Amino acid sequence: MGTLTKDTQMLIAIIGEDFAEYTPLITLLEENHYKSLICESIQQLKEVLSKKKCMAILIDIDSVPVGNRQIRQLTLAHPDSPFLCMSSDRYHPELKEAICYHIYACINKPIDYDELFYLLGSIRDDNE
Repeated sequence: MGTLTKDTQMLIAIIGEDFAEYTPLITLLEENHYKSLICESIQQLKEVLSKKKCMAILIDIDSVPVGNRQIRQLTLAHPDSPFLCMSSDRYHPELKEAICYHIYACINKPIDYDELFYLLGSIRDDNE
């Protein structure tokens, strides 16, 4: 993975519709010196990614309709921004290809913050 600029190195994009659910996540990210931004849709994410690089992209696949093709296109267009999914469901057969080949990791909800920060640390280390 390529090196991100210092300004975007710690930016995490969260894509989803359940803003109340993300409040504790955003607070914890900020306490750990990560910046975050929320996108309500894949289209809004595309607009953000056309202007900024993100250290990681966290998609709530329970609330945002997204398919294999969209994920593949996004990950190929933005290889320096690993995609993580979060879901309360453990199995997503409709996203099998994306999860196997394009998603960095899937996180179960409720989010285990130790797991999330371990993954973010791995991404950060890979970028350095």
